[in-house]
Amino acid sequence: MPQALADKLVIAISSRALFDLEESNRVFEEEGLERYAEYQIAHEDIPLAPGTAFPLIRRLLALKDPETGQGAVEVILVSKNDANTGLRVFNSIEHHKINITRAAFTCGRSPYTYLSAFKADLFLSANPEDVSLALQHGYASATLLTGPEYPDDDTDEIRIAFDGDAVLFSDEAERVFKSKGLEDFTRHEVEKQEIPLSPGPFKGFLEALNRLQTAYRARNMRPIRTALVTARQAPSHKRAIKTLRHWGVTVDEAFFLGGLNKEPILEKFRPHIFFDDQQTYCLPASRYVPTGHVPAGIANEKG
Repeated sequence: MPQALADKLVIAISSRALFDLEESNRVFEEEGLERYAEYQIAHEDIPLAPGTAFPLIRRLLALKDPETGQGAVEVILVSKNDANTGLRVFNSIEHHKINITRAAFTCGRSPYTYLSAFKADLFLSANPEDVSLALQHGYASATLLTGPEYPDDDTDEIRIAFDGDAVLFSDEAERVFKSKGLEDFTRHEVEKQEIPLSPGPFKGFLEALNRLQTAYRARNMRPIRTALVTARQAPSHKRAIKTLRHWGVTVDEAFFLGGLNKEPILEKFRPHIFFDDQQTYCLPASRYVPTGHVPAGIANEKG
């Protein structure tokens, strides 16, 4: 009987998000596909170093279903390599002893079309075009910004931080702010504080995390910690809180920063990934914590 993934949190991740493939990518960009293939095959027995998302993925794969004791998370490698050049990635997975057994190698085509087949809750990639395509088709997706080698800790806790507008929520309120300014934005949000915001692209992923958290809390376990880190401030914070309440989801920590820099808070919370729609927040944050740019909403419209 075929196995199913419906009862698991499913993460689809590209090889460049999981491992440090910057040198390989440089060969591809400067010398072309044929030389890239030769390079990967020649180096396929040399393990790749961990990439930006590796600590997050390692922790997620260690989670066990509190009822069955089986893995609670499935991570699927989705790669634009072909299977031949992708062998180095699977050799690296084996070297680092992480439990990834399923993969899709698409030989240059965007892998977003296969996300529905895997029932992916989240797609992480270093390729902005692939992420944009996935996001346009309804999948929580983010472009991993490759930054420094982030220091890790020896705890098992998984920490995930989200921006609010255009990430967890729609960009409805952000459009008011962009077009009319802070005063009208605040008035708009106060007037509509009892009307839930429409869902943003990461609502479903937060709901999936909440289901896992609920199962663990029933056994007095808290391996996952979430945070909302938003530029909102009082009194516009009320609508955000009431929207989460209406959805029946929670975050463990919430920070309403009123336009302050997010980096000091992120440095203290130390998320294994932070999701934001605005590059003005993503780029500074990526100097301190693994950061995923969510190319959604008005902030990412061209023209």
